[in-house]
Order: sequence, then structure tokens, then C-alpha cells
Amino acid sequence: MIDVLILPGLFGSGEGHWQQHWLQDQPGSRCVAQDDWDYPNLDNWLLRLEGALEEAGEAYLVAHSLGCLLAARLAGRSAARRVKGALLVAPCDLPATENLHPGHISFGAMPTAPLPFPSIVVGSMNDAYMTVDRLALFGRLWNAETRNIGLAGHINVASGFGRWRNGYRLLEGLKTQTRGRRHVVSIPPAFAM
Repeated sequence: MIDVLILPGLFGSGEGHWQQHWLQDQPGSRCVAQDDWDYPNLDNWLLRLEGALEEAGEAYLVAHSLGCLLAARLAGRSAARRVKGALLVAPCDLPATENLHPGHISFGAMPTAPLPFPSIVVGSMNDAYMTVDRLALFGRLWNAETRNIGLAGHINVASGFGRWRNGYRLLEGLKTQTRGRRHVVSIPPAFAM
């Protein structure tokens, strides 16, 4: 049974990345892959995520960098109802990412719609991909709890994050927060009593 869907960032989460450890350590986790990690196609990747959610029934999302923006694109889509919660780690800011890696991504504008599922956004004070001010802004826009973990860079292998045990604790906290949560179904007025 798939319980956690892993959404890597640009260039994928290579060997030693905390997401790779999660795939090994967390039974029931699966990576939502794409054809070309160097030049991701948003539409195709979004379709794969929706298919993975349909196959899983319901799942938590654990995203890093560009994967966070993929998760945020679910707002307003029917597949969002299948997301139990999302841990969004070191989201990238598209303008900064395009400056750092010109020509690698074409994701349009930053998603700004509130997420219809419980979410925790985790970032740092010295991430080249998203400033602290932008982290706080998108945390508010996405209606997510925001956690600043200090001087942690992009929360990847280059900034010293291999097996990230505090991340496991954050996911477990999110799972505890969402246990027993029911989706609210609107009843048309004609059927209300």
C-alpha cells in the first residue's frame, strides 16, 4: 500500500539525498517520477502525480524544491481530495530558480492558491532558491504552517542533509494532526433537513 508520494526537485533527488533515504526507510513510499529531471515537463508530471494519487487512494506528499510547486499545483484540481497532507521542504521560487538554472524549467507563474489539504512548509534563512520573506509569503498564500529551520541552505545533500531524521518527525506530526480528519461533503439545499 502506498502511503507517501515523494516529489523530488529539479535534477531529481540524487544519491544521498534525504528523499532517497525516505524511499528506503519508509515502507509504503514511492517516488513520482518524470521523463527528464533536467528539463521537467509540468503538465506530464502533474498527470503522473494525479495518477499516483488515484492508484494510492489517498496519500501524504513529501516534496522538495520544485516538487513543492508541483504539489501546490493540485489546488483547485479534483485529485487534491486524495491528499491527506503535504510536507513541502525548501520550496523553490521560480524567478530565483530560473536565474540559477536558465532554460531548465518552464513552470509559468508561482502557484498562489490556498492548499485544500493540511501542509507544512519547511525552509531556511539562507536558501539561494527562496528568501525567508518569500517563504513566509508562500506559506501564508498556501495556508500552510511555516517552519524556518535556521541556516540550513536548500535542505539537500550540499547543505549537509542526508538521512534527515527531523523530517521524519515533521511527517509524523503531520500524520497525527490529520488522523481522523474527514472530508466535508456539501449537501444541496433540496436534500438538507
